[in-house]
Amino acid sequence: MLSIALIIALTLVCAAMLLSLWRLLVGPDHPDRILALDTLYVNTIALLVLVGIWLGSGLYFEAALLIAMMGFVGTAALCKYLLRGDIIE
Repeated sequence: MLSIALIIALTLVCAAMLLSLWRLLVGPDHPDRILALDTLYVNTIALLVLVGIWLGSGLYFEAALLIAMMGFVGTAALCKYLLRGDIIE
């Protein structure tokens, strides 16, 4: 039963990633593309957690934590760049 739920969840997360990638490539302006990138890394975290549950490995959870930290810093830096034009003052 758990394997069926994991396959369904993996399929839906992959579909969400494709939709986020489409918004990242087609987005009408820069804030939409930043939000799409943010959603893409959150979906990547979900995908890694699901794969970690499926395979029973803790290594995927650590990778998900690293991607979460890097994604937050990247989103903050991109937003600051859009607002001020530079990242480091």
